Amino acid sequence: MRSEFIRIYKVVHTWTGIVAGMALFIAFYAGAITIFKEPLARWAAAPSAIHGTVLPLDEAPILIARTLQDHPAAAKDFRLHLKPAEHLPAGLTWEVHEEGADDHDHSSVRHYLATLEGGGAKVEETHPSSLAEFVDTLHRVVGLPVDSDPNRWIMGIFAALYAVALVSGVIVLLPSLVKDFFALRVGRNLKRMWLDAHNVVGIVSLPFHVVMALTAVVFAYHDGFYYIQDKVIHDGKWATAFARGSGPASAPPRDPADMLSPAELLVSAQALSPTFEPTSLQYLNVTGSRATVRVWGHDTTAHSPRFMGGFVAVDPYSGKVMNADFLPGHQSAPNAVVGSFFALHFGTYGGTPVQWIYFILGIAGAWLFYGGNLLWVETRRIKAAREGEAAGIPPEQRRDVRGMAAATVGVCLGAVCGISLTIVAAKWLHGRVGDLDDWHQILYYAVFFGAIAWAFRVGAARSAVHLLWLAAAFTFAIPATSLLALLLPSLGMWTHDSAATLGVDATALAGGLGLVWMARATRQRVLNGPADSVWSARRNKSV
Repeated sequence: MRSEFIRIYKVVHTWTGIVAGMALFIAFYAGAITIFKEPLARWAAAPSAIHGTVLPLDEAPILIARTLQDHPAAAKDFRLHLKPAEHLPAGLTWEVHEEGADDHDHSSVRHYLATLEGGGAKVEETHPSSLAEFVDTLHRVVGLPVDSDPNRWIMGIFAALYAVALVSGVIVLLPSLVKDFFALRVGRNLKRMWLDAHNVVGIVSLPFHVVMALTAVVFAYHDGFYYIQDKVIHDGKWATAFARGSGPASAPPRDPADMLSPAELLVSAQALSPTFEPTSLQYLNVTGSRATVRVWGHDTTAHSPRFMGGFVAVDPYSGKVMNADFLPGHQSAPNAVVGSFFALHFGTYGGTPVQWIYFILGIAGAWLFYGGNLLWVETRRIKAAREGEAAGIPPEQRRDVRGMAAATVGVCLGAVCGISLTIVAAKWLHGRVGDLDDWHQILYYAVFFGAIAWAFRVGAARSAVHLLWLAAAFTFAIPATSLLALLLPSLGMWTHDSAATLGVDATALAGGLGLVWMARATRQRVLNGPADSVWSARRNKSV
């Protein structure tokens, strides 16, 4: 390929990466954590007498009848959990969404729980931790506070730029791919070493990044894609895949007491697939003529079309299977294609090993964007040094270079600090503030914007060291909080003795150690690196 074309693609790769890099850092870092969204939700869930157990199936019909008798509005959509977990209560749960709110926006949702008490249904509003959902929202909309259509469209633009950066980066690297692929030249030339590492990580994880870019675009504009699919493939009948029963909508109300028991509904679902493991029953419009129960669950032998698995739709009054297009391993070809986008993005296949692979690739991807911006800044230093030498004047970094360095440090490390602190707050602030959901946002964005302000105030070099140490401290505070909860129960916090929650603490401990190593290495660079670099603080060694 001619050298002028390589230069064009290099410019395209550089600027698309710079424009999208900081937003994608947040998406990848938060996304890596979201891979273990359920363990995080369990870690943050306060213990209670009704959590960590399940409602006996033989008691469920009585509770359903009593609840719908006293609270008929719950008939629209309620859920019965079948697997015990620290964050799931034993009873019927349902949500009430604020009128006009986006389907993906959970910030205004009110949660209710019904349990059996004295032969009747006791209904109360609950306030489950939204920590895992908040981190997931940061991932889905690249750090913006609300998962709404406009914010997803913004995310889609960044994802499209991301795809362009991938293609152009591969083209730039192709002429020297064989020679440089395994080259990691460690030495005094830090720019060369960072570039080699950037290239190796980018090529090794290229399939993962291609999947993330394409699926992110699909998620951002899925309504449009579904509309086209409905017209081209389903002849305008896409909604029947989510059918909630059949029959006239104006038919008289049905009596929930006539429904089959949950145990009988599970028999209908599992008859389709012996390897399917149900986790919950979602009842929809059960007093109407279009009543449906979605039996949600997982199947380790097939990919799941959603983060929480797949489902089979069953008529709660007859037990007849109404739709199995979203049952893992039984999807139609068009639905399998759509479902594969979700599965590939969420890692809902292959079990725990695939989840850990996705977690590592997510962290590596975040480093890729952070390192890419640092490479651009270092290239500008070398260019300024050459121009200064030619003109016979001391080199000086341009204001835009200093600004990009400060923004990269502030945004990326601010996100790390903010996420770690808001995780810690899930236990420290529980029961001490009026609305913990609001405080998750307040703490995250206060730290995030504070980090950006500090980076511009003291410069990229000094702030990088400060923020890395702060990120390490906040991340160490996650397992430290669990340890304090164990040693000092009077603090009012808790710890769960389960592999899932202990895994959160162990991962945070490893992450804190990694941040300490980065802080120490960065400090050495800041004190001993070239004095003409934006990463140098040799005039002021108080870092």
